[in-house]
Amino acid sequence: MAILVLSLGACASTAPTSSREVFFAGGTYVGEPGKQVMRGAMYVEHLRPARTTQRYPLVLISGTGQTAVNWMTTPDGRPGWSDFFLARGYEVYLVDQPARGRSAWIDGVDGEVRNLTAASIESLFTVGGKWPQARLHTQWPGSGRPGDPAFDQFYASQVSYLASAPETQRLAKAAGTALLDRIGPAVLVTHSQSGPFGWVIADARPGLVKGIVALEPQGPPIEGKRLLWGLTDIPLTYDPPAAKASDLELEPGSASPDPGLKSCWRQKGSPRQLSRLAGIPVVVLGTEASYHAQFDHCAVQWLQQAGVGAEYLRLEELGIHGNGHMMMLEKNSDDIAAVVSGWVEKAVH
Repeated sequence: MAILVLSLGACASTAPTSSREVFFAGGTYVGEPGKQVMRGAMYVEHLRPARTTQRYPLVLISGTGQTAVNWMTTPDGRPGWSDFFLARGYEVYLVDQPARGRSAWIDGVDGEVRNLTAASIESLFTVGGKWPQARLHTQWPGSGRPGDPAFDQFYASQVSYLASAPETQRLAKAAGTALLDRIGPAVLVTHSQSGPFGWVIADARPGLVKGIVALEPQGPPIEGKRLLWGLTDIPLTYDPPAAKASDLELEPGSASPDPGLKSCWRQKGSPRQLSRLAGIPVVVLGTEASYHAQFDHCAVQWLQQAGVGAEYLRLEELGIHGNGHMMMLEKNSDDIAAVVSGWVEKAVH
């Protein structure tokens, strides 16, 4: 497959970027002979700094309805996390999930898609949330409502996404493993709906995933009919093996004395271990004011009970206040990127 290489020297004002490489990872031909199409290929944008000083690249994967634009700029026009990490000497891989954005969705093959409404964006990400911590949200740029320039730019960036979470995770696992097979060891940075991608890709390629930074990963575990494998909607490798999700014996955890925190499901008795993830450095990063502030601790507890040495960093405990779920787009986004890079440089070897 041909690779496009472009010089970015004139484009990057804050990061010493030397080149961009664009390619597609994974993908399979489907359909009858003469009418075949490719599904499941993932758009990848590889950014190189002028001088690479970090051992492993970062693979940045966005969440529901988002694309790699999340990492490239902010809605109020500031440089995004990709520039920050390039300036720190990281090679960066930006991806659009399979069947989303620049990764083709194939009509009649890839299934139903959905879109986030402006009202849902407003209530979940920018302003107007009803959960207890929402009143602490101060870092979104602008009013957070339709008609505000930053909100309108953010909403204009939203794209259709697959309705099926299991299918999304299967496609991401296949494309993500193909990417790592091509580029070698890397650190995965996931956000929200892409949180399960980190777990399934690491489960498939534990030797190539050198660390996982899970920014408010999808959760909490075992929520209704979602995430029935604990952290994912598709199988993970447990020890002893679990042939089906219902093999995981569950019990409710103790209720938290903090009314702003939800109680968590956990494994009952002797918990099955996520042995393929056990040796991988993992951090779950949470914000002060997101709706995830109610339950991110549940993912951490599930990981730890399953033998994964996951750390839990809460931004407010690090002196970084007022952030919501879209932390990489907010006014203090560079402060949070510094937390991410600091953790990687300390924990990943």
